[in-house]
Amino acid sequence: MSSERSRERGNPGMLPIADDALIIVPIRNVVLFPGMILPLTIGRQPSIIAAQQAVKTDHPVGILMQHDADIEAPAPDDLSRVGTLANILRYVTLPDSTHVIVCQGLQRFAVREYVAEQPFLVARVERLDEAEASDSETEARVLQLRERALEVLQFLPQVSRELVEAVKSVSQPGPLADLVASIAEIKLAERQRVLETIDVQQRLELVLQCLIKRLEVLRLSRELDERTKASIDQHQREYLLREQMKSIQHELGEGEAGNAAELATLRRAIVEAEMPEEVAAQANKELRRLEHMSDGSAEYSLLRTYLDWLVELPWKEPEADRIEIGEARRILDADHFGLAQVKKRIVEFLAVRKLNPKGHAPILCFVGPPGVGKTSLGQSIARALGRKFVRASLGGCHDEAEIRGHRRTYIGALPGNIIQAIRKAGSRGCVMMLDEVDKLGSGIQGDPSAALLEVLDPEQNNSFRDNYLALPFDLSRMLFITTANVLDNIPGPLRDRMEVIELPGYTHEEKFEIARRYLLARQIVHNGLQEGQLAISDGALAAIIRDYTREAGVRSLERQIAAVCRRAAVSVAEGSVSALEVGADDLVGILGASKFDNEVALRTSLAGVATGLAWTPVGGDILFIEASQTAGDGKLILTGHLGEVMKESAQAALTLVKTSLGSLGLQPGGLEKSNIHIHVPAGAIPKDGPSAGVAIFIALVSLLSERPVRNDTAMTGEISLRGLVLPVGGIKDKVLAAMRAGIRRVLLPARNRRDLDEVPVEARERLEFVFLDQVDEAIAQAMSASG
Repeated sequence: MSSERSRERGNPGMLPIADDALIIVPIRNVVLFPGMILPLTIGRQPSIIAAQQAVKTDHPVGILMQHDADIEAPAPDDLSRVGTLANILRYVTLPDSTHVIVCQGLQRFAVREYVAEQPFLVARVERLDEAEASDSETEARVLQLRERALEVLQFLPQVSRELVEAVKSVSQPGPLADLVASIAEIKLAERQRVLETIDVQQRLELVLQCLIKRLEVLRLSRELDERTKASIDQHQREYLLREQMKSIQHELGEGEAGNAAELATLRRAIVEAEMPEEVAAQANKELRRLEHMSDGSAEYSLLRTYLDWLVELPWKEPEADRIEIGEARRILDADHFGLAQVKKRIVEFLAVRKLNPKGHAPILCFVGPPGVGKTSLGQSIARALGRKFVRASLGGCHDEAEIRGHRRTYIGALPGNIIQAIRKAGSRGCVMMLDEVDKLGSGIQGDPSAALLEVLDPEQNNSFRDNYLALPFDLSRMLFITTANVLDNIPGPLRDRMEVIELPGYTHEEKFEIARRYLLARQIVHNGLQEGQLAISDGALAAIIRDYTREAGVRSLERQIAAVCRRAAVSVAEGSVSALEVGADDLVGILGASKFDNEVALRTSLAGVATGLAWTPVGGDILFIEASQTAGDGKLILTGHLGEVMKESAQAALTLVKTSLGSLGLQPGGLEKSNIHIHVPAGAIPKDGPSAGVAIFIALVSLLSERPVRNDTAMTGEISLRGLVLPVGGIKDKVLAAMRAGIRRVLLPARNRRDLDEVPVEARERLEFVFLDQVDEAIAQAMSASG
């Protein structure tokens, strides 16, 4: 198609191009120099539209070479910053629908900024003018370059006489350097460097160096050809070609002498890795490619890295587990205090593993508040099995490639976290902990939780394929353990593949024992103290737990103990004391005033106040519900940063109170002329859920009947408009929170009776539990005489 015809085919809806802007046409594997006329094949739709628009508007185009020829849709960062301004002399469409533009290079330019990327690239550019150079040094380089160029042309077959005359006739330094760089067989990257070199003397020097290197290769090739032709015949052609290639590589410093030992080591490592048949075949195929590749090429390093991954992964069958149930119990008891039910389940798992070592291992999921020992339990299981332990943190991961890896076509590609952890462990029978699985995210890069489905499925993970390896890897002998703070945030299909083991928060007594047995000794060592240089009394430890921490785990407790140890370290380092004893009365001077008030002091016997129980991701907590009545028009006012579900619970409680006024002995018309205000303190903390329904109902009844609620009683449960008390979740954490707050009686839904089995024995012994079917029972229990 001629240029006139192409103008008719232009895009009539295309926006006009600004005068200071330039249409950019990305080109693969070609560098166009100023003064050259070259046919360029374009096949991508944006390039075709760009060329047609340039022809239609009679504008020049900017020819830019892309760094990676494999990229089908290059972005601005994929293109060189310096290119050639060119006129399209002719636009031709061949019979096979191939589009060809004949371009004449005019001038160098540099891209300053891109102003449009759709439907083609448009950029503001700076035209680069080259200064004239006429000194004697430049003239000498011009003569030397012309001589070397004519010498190279003698070695090339079928060189036209016009080309030789062109080299002889060009006298300007810059155009001569461009002409020689375009006709000499030098590497594409070196041509681009010549195009980007604006200084004429530097450009002459660069082209001359490339030409001298090419000339040496051509001379050596001819010498080898003449020397070997006399001694070998037609049947040894393959041998001749290999010898020539080895000699050329040797002269370039890329020969077998430099990498023979390296390739031999790789070949031996492939054999020693005992790879499966499919993997070994692929490794040997890639090794053969590597042998015939220059170690200076970009693909060489990529291929070498890929082979390193293959040979360093543990393909061998892992050793059998060394499981002793008694030793496993000892390890668990030594590493963790309490957690009786959790330890029991782990011992059961180990026993089954010992009796059936080749069976599918369940995927354990430890769910519990922060700091209760989920990660350290995984380490203890690894010790009990005699396996290596590796950990991969998934918190905040929102890219599927973090699990499956990147494909090798991308620069900087790597396998996913699973394969990387296995390589680090050196065994495909290790214990791998996937931490914070409930904090996985999803975005435009895919859904990591969906990629985990194959990893955590014992029926599928024996042939897991990482995108980087593109080969099956057997994960069936690995033991996967996941951890989470909240089970609800884990997607259903992923949660279905795991066996959930819930870790409760610790009681006050359990925290005391953990601090005395583990935390104090560890922090003494970490802070450089010697045995006997610090003693913390039992009363001080109890005070730290009670007055300076408020958590289900023990992380904050350990930080407070570390603060005490640091104070002791300062005193010992100064030489003021040789040993320090810390009692409960010393804590204010070390840790400051108490950070938490005892909830007992906050409870009151005023009418309209009830104590509820709440669940949070870091354990249970108590919740005060306050109700007040003011003159108004029957509105319900809710404050305290309440969520929608909790607001609906308050509305349901008020409706239930209104329908029960007669049975409660209250005047029916009193609420129509007053506003009810329900407030939940700690208003900066969001609160939601239906479990405060009973507490809100009791607070309203207490307000309207002017009867106070017992201050030693806390309650939880959802209510219905029929007056039923419905079950709720988080009973274990709520009961522990009640015990920490000094509560003596807990009102629970009757259908939550079964959840008491998970509550620690200490809490069941110290608390009185009252089970409710109807809200009338809650009124009777919560508003009896004060205990």
